[in-house]
Amino acid sequence: MNESKLEILREALPYIQKFKGKTFVVKFSGKVTENKENLASLAEELALLHQVGIKICVIHGGGKQLTELAKKLGVAQTVIEGRRVTDDDTLELAKMIFAGKINTDILAALRQRGINAVGLSGVDGNIVHAIKRPPKRILNKETGETETIDFGNVGDVLEINSHLLSLLLDADYLPVVSSLGADDEGSVFNINADTIAAEIAIQLKAEKLVLLSDVNGIYLNPEDETTKVSRLTILEAEIMIETERASGGMIPKLQSLMALLKSGVKSAHIISGTKRNALLSEVFTDQGTGTMFVGE
Repeated sequence: MNESKLEILREALPYIQKFKGKTFVVKFSGKVTENKENLASLAEELALLHQVGIKICVIHGGGKQLTELAKKLGVAQTVIEGRRVTDDDTLELAKMIFAGKINTDILAALRQRGINAVGLSGVDGNIVHAIKRPPKRILNKETGETETIDFGNVGDVLEINSHLLSLLLDADYLPVVSSLGADDEGSVFNINADTIAAEIAIQLKAEKLVLLSDVNGIYLNPEDETTKVSRLTILEAEIMIETERASGGMIPKLQSLMALLKSGVKSAHIISGTKRNALLSEVFTDQGTGTMFVGE
């Protein structure tokens, strides 16, 4: 083994000691799970974290695969302001794709690495107690008029019941949770996976929430790779929003991460889900790869 590899092990050791027995919540985007080689590589990184005593809970969505299946089956999709309207037919497809195909693909990749993973949806054990999202008034940018939009079978998280997840994590299982939830009547809803991941991280008192994303962190200018922010505090994020250095879709993401840190999760990370070793590098090296979000 050459010197540089041994140095990497030395650098990793304090982090391994620090995080042993702690809980990480890792969120997969649809893109991450789409490519088989990429998923296999990620499963290997998760297996390593699991092997050194870190408790892992995975949350996943799968919007991209849902769109593709809908197209194949001729189910028309409506997306408003980046949010999908989930009609009854789309909900049926979401159940198949989220709780079926993607969940099983992730389990199979983890199984290959000898990990005891358990596939769940937010409906299992009432993990995600949801409520139907009320119709929202949204400005139609094309017509300039405000319209009332019913998002259909889209839910908002009412509360998270982490009892089942805690039982599994304490017994050395790795739960893989798809982004569905249900209400008291048993109505199932499609729910934003980022939101579920953040709420579960708070309930599990997680050390870290890691968002595996299509982008490798937060950029001040999305067009310019040199503007990536490596480390961000709550105060800095508030200033970014106030001075309009953060705009568009970055604002709700920053706001939800700020709420997360204020609720006791130690750090949040946005890293690339398709870059080999990005997760290991973020957890076990001083430099990391993406954007690390901390309280202060």
